[in-house]
Amino acid sequence: AFFARVGANGQFLPSLAIVGILLAWHIAKRDPWKIEIGVLFAMMMESILLAIPLLVTAAALARISYSWRLAAAVMPLRSEVVLDLGAGIYEEFVFRLLLMTALALALIDCGKLPRLSSGLLIVLISALSFSLYHYLGDEHFQWSIFAFRTIAGIYFAALLITRGFGITVGSHIAYDISIILLHRVVLG
Repeated sequence: AFFARVGANGQFLPSLAIVGILLAWHIAKRDPWKIEIGVLFAMMMESILLAIPLLVTAAALARISYSWRLAAAVMPLRSEVVLDLGAGIYEEFVFRLLLMTALALALIDCGKLPRLSSGLLIVLISALSFSLYHYLGDEHFQWSIFAFRTIAGIYFAALLITRGFGITVGSHIAYDISIILLHRVVLG
């Protein structure tokens, strides 16, 4: 929607923008161009394990109700998986990588505010923005879902800080796909 508002209506433009930014970041950091299957497998397993605390939190807050599939949509499984893959990538890119970086630049680097208090504020703003973003559509506001998404946003911010972008995205995707499977298998 952002790209459409500024006149860039290409179907693949948002994806290309993310790929371009991540490639530029990779080049700027001078990271190696080597892909190791073992590392990718370990990252996938870590992401799955790190999704478990969110699943437990969702179960505690939702009590296996509508909230289990926050903003549940009735669509084919393949479409849901593709939607959740995109959501994991885009949401982590926007709310964690871009927003947190911009806020850190503004508050810590430019504003010279203390790191700890600024860091906590950055995490909170990112989490609240992430939670509020989900209500831009026609979803009815519910405090329990808002609270869960804020907690999830804090969790993902902590993952970004401690484990990096790839694990954060992987954990978000693992959570979303787990919810799809739980929703379809358990709640049928």
